[in-house]
This record gives sequence, structure tokens and C-alpha cells, in this order.
Amino acid sequence: MKKVALIINTQSGKQQLARKLDKITSRLNEAFEETAVYQSEQEGDGKRLVEKHAEEVDLLIAGGGDGTVFEIMNALAPLKKRPVFAILPGGTCNDFSRTLGISQKPLEALEQIIRQKRIQVDVGKYGEHYFLNFWGIGIISKVAEEMDEANKQIFGRVSYYLNTSKLAFKNEAFALKLASKELDFDEKAELLVVGNGSFLGGIQSFFPNADVQDGKFDVLIVKEAKLKYLKKWLEAKIQDDYPENEKDDDIIYFRTNRLEVSASPEQNIDCDGEFLNKTPTIVEVLPKHLEMIYGKMT
Repeated sequence: MKKVALIINTQSGKQQLARKLDKITSRLNEAFEETAVYQSEQEGDGKRLVEKHAEEVDLLIAGGGDGTVFEIMNALAPLKKRPVFAILPGGTCNDFSRTLGISQKPLEALEQIIRQKRIQVDVGKYGEHYFLNFWGIGIISKVAEEMDEANKQIFGRVSYYLNTSKLAFKNEAFALKLASKELDFDEKAELLVVGNGSFLGGIQSFFPNADVQDGKFDVLIVKEAKLKYLKKWLEAKIQDDYPENEKDDDIIYFRTNRLEVSASPEQNIDCDGEFLNKTPTIVEVLPKHLEMIYGKMT
């Protein structure tokens, strides 16, 4: 690969990428023939930069947190000609970069990107939006909605634990209706998670064995979010404990490539930490839609 563009949000996380920007730029210039670095300063900048430059380069790097990755990837995914995509993590959680085995130390991650090990990655789609990591409604969206941004910056993943613990005590059941080839569901529930990656809130949760190349989502329904299940969620044992299509009184796990979802009352959708729509919707897999750089995957 000769031409590389880095779109970097220097405000992500604790500005760790901003402090290393000179070193990052210098190393990219050493490793590639043509390098361009663009700074994303406000919402929408990343999208505009992708639309202007993505088809001109061989490798596009998103530097920043999950929000930055989401914006850039959503601008990249609809393009007919898509460059190789890489994540230079600089946020609080950096979930999908963890799934790909990318180091959370920016300069180490940069060396992994320079090594150019590539993998074809599934992408999720609902409506006009795309996601790499997860899609969810119920408690999962309320955790993010109630997350205090200041505490998130200070405590990182601990904030996720605290908010999940608090909300697990509340009865937030809604009428959930799902339709798929593998399973239909029409009951009350408190949580629906559709996963592509294996990390959430910086921890390996829900689907620790997620495969980003298998053309299917991991789907988890929790009918009653009892506190006794909280430890299981946070320790990521759901997939091991609940084999495909096996039902428990309160938890259902299965895998599919397409899911029709409706809820009453309608639910806010948390898509990789972004809130853009409400139910009803259709969630589907775009198999191996992006070619991405990976690091050390187990």
C-alpha cells in the first residue's frame, strides 16, 4: 500500500493521540510513500473527509475513540470503492479495536497497522446506518444514556459496571417481537443485544467468542435482568453457558444473519454507542464487507 490517510480526532479520550501526533505522523511518513493527516475537530468532519479522500487512498486510518470510528466507518461502508480500514485507538473503550487485537497503546497500534495484516470483516446494517461492534435496545441503551461523560473519562470501563449495576435493579420490561429464520420471539424482555464484536465498554462481554468473519450475528435476549446474571454478563460467559438455540427461563441465545425487530413502547437503539433511531427496524449482516488491519487475535 502506497497512499495512506489518517483522520484523527485529537480530542478523543484524554487527548493521548494529540500528544503523540508528531511521532505518529513521522512514523507514517517513514512507512508509506504518500501520507496525509487530517484532523477532525467537530461532528461531521470525519464523514466529509472520508467522502473527499477515501477513494484516493489505499489505507484509511481512523484515529480516536468509538464515536470517531463509528462516524468514519459509516461514511466508508456505503462506498463502492473502499480502501483498507484501520483503527488507531485513542478513546475510552475502543471496543472493536480490541476485538481485532489492536494494542491500546497508540504507538504499538501504529506498528501493527504498518505491518498490514488484513482480515475481511462483517459489518452490521440497519436502516441507513452501519455498525462494527453491537446493536442493542433495553438496558444496554439505558446504561449508555445515563453514563456521565465526566465519569466516563475519569473511570473508563468502571463507569459501565456502575451504571449496569444500578439499572439491573430496575424493572424496564417492554414487549419485544423478533422474526428470523432461526427463531421467533414475542414476549416481554428487558434487553436485546445483537453482537458482531466481543467487547463492550472496554470489557469482553456477552459474546467472548464472536467471529467477525462468519456472516452471522450473536443475539442475546434477557427477559428478566435479575442481579444474579450481572456477574455473568460482565465476565462474558453467556455464550459458553447458553449454547445456540438453548433456552433458559430468562435468557435466550442464538445466531442469525437477519433480524426483524419491533418493540412496544418503541425503544431507543444503541448502535456502537450512538443513538440515531428507534424501533422497529431490520438488522442484517453484510458479510466480509470491509478489509481491516488486525493485530494479535486469539
